[in-house]
Amino acid sequence: MNNKEAKSELPSHFKELKKSANRTSNWRERLDTVEELGQWKNEQTVKLLTRIMMTDNVYKVQEAAFRQLKKMGEDVQLPPKKKSEAIKGVKKIMLRIKKSLPEDHTFKEFEEKFKKMRLDVYDTYEGEMGTDFNKWLENTWASLTMPNR
Repeated sequence: MNNKEAKSELPSHFKELKKSANRTSNWRERLDTVEELGQWKNEQTVKLLTRIMMTDNVYKVQEAAFRQLKKMGEDVQLPPKKKSEAIKGVKKIMLRIKKSLPEDHTFKEFEEKFKKMRLDVYDTYEGEMGTDFNKWLENTWASLTMPNR
């Protein structure tokens, strides 16, 4: 749907779209929500897309919001990709999870517990890193040094 076809009224399911846009544990759902919001040009959808573009932890989602806003004719600038960690203190979070497991745990056990305890963090990095995610996660897990127990 191009800009000329965008509907100006508020979608009847806007509240659900807003909830989906805020669901930090599912970047794919946020990406789908951005695409959906792009079909409705009005003050509230533009405001929500702008917030997503400026603050989402997954750059792919930020870029999608930027494209939708541009299609709507909005004068926006894509924020630069973060050079630092997507989530501050991620290694501390991961170390805490590693410490909570038995000393001889496997990477798979760590990954499962990480996903279960901090799906928001897991999902953000999976979305940010794409195909490099599993390699990054395993390398990071291996590099986390355990203090003497």
